[in-house]
Amino acid sequence: MIDISEEGLMNVVYGPQEKHPGEMVSFNETDQVITCSADNECHLRIELLTSKIVRFRYTVKPYFPHDFSYAIDPKFKKEHVNYECNVDEQRVIIKTDYLEIHILKHKMFVHIYDAEGNLISSDEKGFHWEENHEYGGENVKMSKSIFPEQAFYGLGDKTTLQNIKGNRFTNWGSDEFGFKAGTDPLYKNINFLYSYYKGKTFGLYFDNSFRTFYDIGQERKDILSFWANGGEMDYYFFYGDDLLDVSAQYTQLTGVPEMPPLWALGYQQCKWSYFPESNVMEITERMRAEKIPCDAIYLDIDYMDGFRCFTWNKERFPDPKQMVSNLKTNGFKTVAIIDPGIKIDFDYSVFKEGLAKGYFCRRMDGPYMQGKVWPGECYFPDFTNPEAREWWAGLFQELIEDIGLAGIWNDMNEPALFDVPSKTFPLDVRHHYEGHPSSHRKAHNVYGMQMARATSEGVKKFAGNKRPLIITRSGFSGMQRFSSTWTGDNLASWEHLYLAHLQTLRLSISGVSFCGSDIGGFIDQPEGELYVRWIQLGVFHPFFRTHSSGDHGSQEPWSFGSKNTAIVRKAIELRYKLLPYLYTCFYEHTITGRPMLRPVIFNSTDDADVNINEEGFLGEHLLFSPVFQKNIRSKKIYLPKGKWYDYESTEVFEGGKMFIVRAPLTKIPFFIRAGAVIPTFPKMQYVGEKVIKTVTLKTYFAEGETTSGFYMDDLDGYQYQEGAYRYSRFITKGSGSTFVLGQSFNKGYEPSFHNYRIQFIGLSSEIQNIHIDGVESKEYRRVHDNKVELIVKNSFTEIIIQF
Repeated sequence: MIDISEEGLMNVVYGPQEKHPGEMVSFNETDQVITCSADNECHLRIELLTSKIVRFRYTVKPYFPHDFSYAIDPKFKKEHVNYECNVDEQRVIIKTDYLEIHILKHKMFVHIYDAEGNLISSDEKGFHWEENHEYGGENVKMSKSIFPEQAFYGLGDKTTLQNIKGNRFTNWGSDEFGFKAGTDPLYKNINFLYSYYKGKTFGLYFDNSFRTFYDIGQERKDILSFWANGGEMDYYFFYGDDLLDVSAQYTQLTGVPEMPPLWALGYQQCKWSYFPESNVMEITERMRAEKIPCDAIYLDIDYMDGFRCFTWNKERFPDPKQMVSNLKTNGFKTVAIIDPGIKIDFDYSVFKEGLAKGYFCRRMDGPYMQGKVWPGECYFPDFTNPEAREWWAGLFQELIEDIGLAGIWNDMNEPALFDVPSKTFPLDVRHHYEGHPSSHRKAHNVYGMQMARATSEGVKKFAGNKRPLIITRSGFSGMQRFSSTWTGDNLASWEHLYLAHLQTLRLSISGVSFCGSDIGGFIDQPEGELYVRWIQLGVFHPFFRTHSSGDHGSQEPWSFGSKNTAIVRKAIELRYKLLPYLYTCFYEHTITGRPMLRPVIFNSTDDADVNINEEGFLGEHLLFSPVFQKNIRSKKIYLPKGKWYDYESTEVFEGGKMFIVRAPLTKIPFFIRAGAVIPTFPKMQYVGEKVIKTVTLKTYFAEGETTSGFYMDDLDGYQYQEGAYRYSRFITKGSGSTFVLGQSFNKGYEPSFHNYRIQFIGLSSEIQNIHIDGVESKEYRRVHDNKVELIVKNSFTEIIIQF
């Protein structure tokens, strides 16, 4: 039981150095902003951004500092909120359509209720702080009460089970080569978490770029605490109808990505390193000879001249423009790595220009920040300086416009350093920080994100109206606006296969849906079975790339014997068949903010009492449950409530319970929600290999009503932003006597495909007749006991099947 009585709150114990707000002495209200002031110069500003998003910002100065955040999307617009604000002897009460917020006059404790009067969030110690005697400013802290059955999710790619309650975490971007389960911190810094308790959901985003900490019931099982080594206590509260509603609001605040080119959702092959040119061509030609679909080949650091960014080793790659052109002819896009370290070399134009223009980071007393990475001793651009970002963007002209690269991969941008205990910059390094000068203490966690931002702006500038692929290892909340990501330097182990599943689900619900892992493991050599199972997991990850280090044998799809090659080929072919579904999920993510990858509870809160970690959703209708252990040929899975179809066998399951399903090495256990419509493509070797004239719609019978979508555009470029796309909304309605498939779509764009091949699955009853837009049709065939197929124009509006 949470004690929020005045007597209970007065008994809260603070540490000897901790300070807390005094008694509230005044408040004022204007333009959806309520400011409360205590008698010890502590101020709380509550801002109603939408009817469900509330910002809480504290200061212990006589003023609020300049309001700036890298995380918040500049496109986010504050909405008009209907509310009322009242004051009694003990508290200020703010009421909106969804929330009732109480700010107690005693120490300005905050308690939040829903519209029905249920307490959903309450301060324990509330806001408190300590003076930072070493660096100045304050260590800012917040403590809130935890309900006994409350669950928590989020915080990016942490290597724990989905419910992170009972753990403590740090966000401080770190190069963790060969990390393990429990390693923390890792590469990314996402300060967003969810709460779920008895059907009540909310989210908290702590907008602070200093080193941040989270204790979620570890030290004290009934207390959630988060704090930072500097900056402000500035957090956003998101009230949600459900977990997906909270995720939508968070991405509304921090931004969504633009659509990727479809090829970027295809399979990609990478290694440290493919060189010289003959090796690159050998790998890609073998890929086509083996008929393994693939859209991209990567060049790691060995393509450069002495690891100097924006250069080429002309002995290894004598004519990179011709090579990239030849690869393109064979259906391959070329992606190259770029790191932040710029070699100290006065014969190197990038170094000389950056030095002359003052774009490199400096130490506190004036010397340039110097550190060792792959090229040796380097200086590093200050990506928090807009002029430095513009300069960096311009450096991509040759790589993109002239040579023809289709994507750029940013690595080592935590930033990482060799041969120093901290593995990163000293804390006294100075940064521009958009005109608000700071130390590295404040800029460290945003450094990689701002590098990805500069890279994205540069590549787009020279890509000729083509959508690029940008990848970053490190990032901060909001990084999804600029880049995709992967989980970092993992190990070729069964444990890391499972970690890849956990991390990508958590990244996705933390705003970063365009994510994946190094398939097979970056470090060490996987056995054939492990590689097969990892490919099968990767089929459902938006970023689908094999990557390995150069200190062991080959890790291409054909490297583990002909039997395993055939299984891998089949899995990658499946990915290409599912591309239109994946592309649709991505589009819906950009429109709604809902994540592409989801833990089961996000799609099925009715199943909240079931501890499910080995499964996940891709979008609304596809549930996957890969195999994560060696020699497993069947596994226990839980299917949420409702009916589900095994994709491969079309066997029907009644959910809400556990099943034992077959999982031979050739099979990926995954299931489709009954009633769903899943668009698929024919088999292909790469995106654009053939003009697709017919799209297959796998349509699964269910009683009741189910909604699905299908998005299609020109697959690249930005014409879709001007309306050159089609989004079809399908509704299925089933009963004992009829099954109806309806379609509605936006007008004005004609996709390349003209027809649908509709496969109605689960129609075990005898069909009496089929009407297409009111006209009876005999042009259908039963291809299986429970499957009927017919071909129709892509513009149909209604198909009615009567039994």
